[in-house]
Amino acid sequence: MQIGEPLDKNSRIYVAGHRGLAGSAIWRHLEAEGFEDLVGATSTQLDLRNRNAVFDFMRETRPDIVIDAAARVGGIHANDTFSAEFLSDNLQIQVNVMDAANDIDVDRLLFLGSSCIYPKFAEQPIKESSLMTGILEPTNDAYAIAKIAGIMQVQASRKQYGRHWISAMPTNLYGPGDNFHPDNSHVLPALMRRIHAAHEEQDPQVDIWGSGTPRREFLFVDDLAEAAVFLLENYDDPHTINVGVGKDLRIHELAQLVADVVGYQGDLVQDASKPDGTPQKLLDVSQLTALGWTASTGLREGITRTYNWYLEHLGRVRVK
Repeated sequence: MQIGEPLDKNSRIYVAGHRGLAGSAIWRHLEAEGFEDLVGATSTQLDLRNRNAVFDFMRETRPDIVIDAAARVGGIHANDTFSAEFLSDNLQIQVNVMDAANDIDVDRLLFLGSSCIYPKFAEQPIKESSLMTGILEPTNDAYAIAKIAGIMQVQASRKQYGRHWISAMPTNLYGPGDNFHPDNSHVLPALMRRIHAAHEEQDPQVDIWGSGTPRREFLFVDDLAEAAVFLLENYDDPHTINVGVGKDLRIHELAQLVADVVGYQGDLVQDASKPDGTPQKLLDVSQLTALGWTASTGLREGITRTYNWYLEHLGRVRVK
C-alpha cells in the first residue's frame, strides 16, 4: 500500500484483542467501513502469551495488516497491585504478536500503547519527544515500561526488516465495552458504576478516589478506532504519535459530569487517602491534527452514549 491512499477493503486484517475496549471499537469501525476479511481470536481460543500458539495462528491466518490492541489493562489500583503481571503479560503479548508478524513478513502493523509511557512530570501538553526524559508514575510504571518496549520493537523492526510499522499512544479511553469493576477499572467507568449504584440505591454520597485535583484527558473509543485506520492510511514514521482530544479536566469535574448524566444529586466526597497518580496528563495532538484528523465526540456526548450502553448491558458488562 501507499501512504496517503485508503486501505484495500480486501485486506485481511488481524485485530489482536478484538473483544477489548479498543479492539472491539476498531473491529466495529472496520466492519462499518466495508472491510469483510477480519481476523480475531478470543483469549480462550488463543492465549497471546503462548508463543508457539501465536506463531501457529499467524502462519495459518496470514493477515496483510495487524492491529495490536491486545493488553492487560486496569486502573491505578490494578496496576499498582499486580505490577508483576502487568509487566510480564504485556511484554509477552506484544513480543509474540510482533515476532509472529515478522515471521510471516507483515508489512503494515499498528501497535497501540498508552499515554502512561510519558514521565510523571512531563511538560504539559505532552509532546511525543517527552518519551524517556524523566521518571515514570510509580503506580503504573511496570505497564508503562512494557508499552515503551513495544514502541522500541516497532522501531527495531522498521530498522532491521524495513517494515512500515507504526505505534500510537492514545490518551485515556472510554466507551462501550469498557470494564466497569469499581476498583480495578479505569477512572471513568469506575465512577459511572459507583454513581449509578448510588443513584439507584438513593445513597446520600459517593466516595471518589484521590483529591479530585489531577487533570485527565478522555477520548471516546469510537474516535480512537477512526484514528487507528486514519494512521494506517496516512502515517509511516518510526516515532510514536499521540492520539487524544487536546483538552482535559479535573477528576472532580469529571465526577460531577458523570453524576449529571446519570441524574445523581447526592454529594461527591473526595477520599484523599487514595492515590492521585500523575498530576496532569494532557497529550499534545498537534502532529495528528496536522495530518488531518481530530476527535469528533464531545465528552458529555461520549459519557451519555457510554452510560446508555451500560444501562442496556447491566448484568453483562465486564467487571474484572
